[in-house]
Amino acid sequence: MRNFSSAMLLLLPLLLALAPGDLAPSFKAKNQDGKVIKLADFKNKFVLLYFYPMDNTPGCTTEAKNFGTEYAKIKEMNAEVFGVSRQGEKSHKKFKSKYNLPFDLLVDADGSLAKQFGVGIVPVVGFTSRQSILIGPDGKVIRFYDDVDPSTHAQVVLEDIRKASGKAKPKKPISTLSHGTT
Repeated sequence: MRNFSSAMLLLLPLLLALAPGDLAPSFKAKNQDGKVIKLADFKNKFVLLYFYPMDNTPGCTTEAKNFGTEYAKIKEMNAEVFGVSRQGEKSHKKFKSKYNLPFDLLVDADGSLAKQFGVGIVPVVGFTSRQSILIGPDGKVIRFYDDVDPSTHAQVVLEDIRKASGKAKPKKPISTLSHGTT
């Protein structure tokens, strides 16, 4: 019975995760400067909420820096990025400043925002799982990213925004070798 309970704790967030087409829950959260950020303020834009375990850890730093690198392209696609974790404003402010991140980091100290979006918690340590939600301009979920690779996530999200906006990069044609005749 104990193993069943443990398994259910691990699976429960997946069962509660938002699915494509679901209306994203409205939310309010403070950023690193104490400013309240609301989903309603970003109507008609794509919004990515990327949840990460902790400021200044290797995977979280890699992911944040990659979103920073791709941020201009993401903004060009009418999208906004928000990193979300359980650390407070002070920790987020230092993390944002240290890596010159161009996007806001939201405080989810009690994990309620993660819970609202069906994002899991790492058992024992209580950190938020590395999962993300891409919300479309209509307020509906486009994709729930359950298994995130911090080194490629920003590029995957950028491509998903391109596809959802109808601006996907065309595939390069396969070049054919011409056999010259003399």
